This record gives sequence, structure tokens and C-alpha cells, in this order.
Amino acid sequence: MSYDERHDGRKPEELRHMEAKVGVIKNAEGSAYFKIGNTWGYAAVYGPRNLYPKFLQDPSKGLLRCNYNMMPFSGSGNRVRPGQNRRAKEISMVTDKALQPVISLDEFPNSVVDVFIELPQTEAGSRCAGICAASMALADAGILMKDLVSAVSVGRVGDMLLVDLDYFEEAYEDGPVADIPLAMTNRTKEISLLQMDGEISKDMLLKVVEMGKKSMEQIHEVQRKALKAKYEGGQNA
Repeated sequence: MSYDERHDGRKPEELRHMEAKVGVIKNAEGSAYFKIGNTWGYAAVYGPRNLYPKFLQDPSKGLLRCNYNMMPFSGSGNRVRPGQNRRAKEISMVTDKALQPVISLDEFPNSVVDVFIELPQTEAGSRCAGICAASMALADAGILMKDLVSAVSVGRVGDMLLVDLDYFEEAYEDGPVADIPLAMTNRTKEISLLQMDGEISKDMLLKVVEMGKKSMEQIHEVQRKALKAKYEGGQNA
């Protein structure tokens, strides 16, 4: 059966419903929450603080350290294995890489800024939700940043090019599927993360990345409004 219409009625470029809030964890230096569809991500920032053991210290700048974790009850299928399993380590690393281009820790030599990302509920797009939450949390912590980073998954299901795939679409079995998490700095439109799993032609990839860039502008607006709301005392997005 061909996939020529999304199962939840969305248009190909349409995102799931989003919510964002800043300052959600009282004891963190900065924190944020980002929800897209049924995927929720919380991020908390601690530091800059002295980095130990000392052999890890860099006397020229501080270190960003991201920790991604899906809670055991977060998935709709089998129990998720908690802690730093192989997948969590990989996503922690790519989250760090996605955020690095906008972070400046030159004023904090020998220090570390820890970002803890926890996902209490997931249904596809969890690393992208974590990156969106982490970017807002770093800004909330007052870390010097050139820009916010936004992220979304794009891809192919059958012959359709789609933005923000959900679990049903990622698991589609009656045709080729490609899942491509993207992250982008909003001011310069530079791609800071592009991973790919599945089958897609070069032409389709270029088209779907452009679709993702437009969608990340929408996500950036939600992030920006959430930050503005905290510091103006208004409502979060």
C-alpha cells in the first residue's frame, strides 16, 4: 500500500503541536521544556564549575558536556533501558556537536557546563526535542551564545517527503523510509546536525532539508517566545 497521505491528517511540511517553557527546574542555573506531539524533553544546565578529574581540563576554554536520557517508562513499547547505554551515549555526543557552534566558553577555562536532558515521554524525534530544550536552557543559564539552535526530523516515507515524522511513519513497512534528524543555527542557517538512517536519493535529500529549514524557523519562533515570556513575565509558548 502506497503512503500518499499522512495517517494523522497533517500536511507533508506540517509540524506536530509544540509547547515550550523556560525556567522549569528551580535548582538549575538554567532549564527548559520542549514538547512536540507526544515527545517531551526537559533540559537542565549546571555550571560553569570546575572540571574534575584535572586531566580533562582545558586551560584555554570551558567544556560543554551533554547527557541524554530516556526515562524507563517513556516509550509506548517495551521498557526503555535507562542510563548511559550505547544509544544514549551517541545522542549525547551529537547533541553536544549540534550546540557547539553557538556556545562560547572562552571565559571559563578549566571548567565544565553540564546539560542534562531527560525525556519522560517519547514518540519519535526525541533527540531533536532534547536539542531544542537544551538550547533554551543554555540561554536561560546566561551562557554566552551566538544564536539558538532548533532541530527537527525530516525524511521520506514511500514517495512522500515529510517533516517531523512520528513513530507510525518511522516504522512504516510497506515502502522505503528515511529518518533524518536536523539541527540548525537560526541566524546563519548553518546545519549543525545531519544524521540519516534509511534510503533516499540525493535530490530528495536536498528537497527535504529545505523543508526542514523552513520548519526550524517555526520552531525557533516558539523557542524565542518562551524565552521572551520568562523575562517579560508573560505566558510561555
